[in-house]
Amino acid sequence: MLDLISKLFIIHSLGICFMRFTIVYASATGHTEDIAERLRILLPGSELKDLDRIDFTKELEESEALICCTPTWNTGSDIKRSGTSWDEHIDNIPHLSLKDTPIAIVGLGDSAAFSKYFCDAMEELYKSFKSAGGRMIGHVSTDQYIFDESKSIIDGMFCGLPIDEDNESEKTDDRLQAWSRAITQEVNI
Repeated sequence: MLDLISKLFIIHSLGICFMRFTIVYASATGHTEDIAERLRILLPGSELKDLDRIDFTKELEESEALICCTPTWNTGSDIKRSGTSWDEHIDNIPHLSLKDTPIAIVGLGDSAAFSKYFCDAMEELYKSFKSAGGRMIGHVSTDQYIFDESKSIIDGMFCGLPIDEDNESEKTDDRLQAWSRAITQEVNI
């Protein structure tokens, strides 16, 4: 029989996450909610929360780790790019107490029709949560994406996971699975 320390070492070495993710989403068409639900399934023990139905400050500050999911609707805008209730909270996020909380961003966009603004709302959430002291995780390479421009590229990488359900839905499952594994490992660092 293995002792407790040996069991914990094995679990940790396998990359099993001890932190519980709170997945918060705001959706305009249902795509973002669907992606958030799929993430909840991939991350056992995580909670799914609709941004419109939570006590914003309390729920976010009490989370062990956050995944924030947003679409981009206000393309070309410098502010309030999601077109959802994230826009109502964006100015309050930097004032939250989130020091060292692991936070990942998922953005939905249309890389064909809005190729110059692909998933731009991710960057706005990313910078706001970083200002609140969050430990930003879940950066994704721009390889394998076809688009012209995105405000969500920081230091040569997407600042979160871009999803294009309009043009690349066949890639979504693989992207979600790979990203779920990656952020699980990142929270354990």
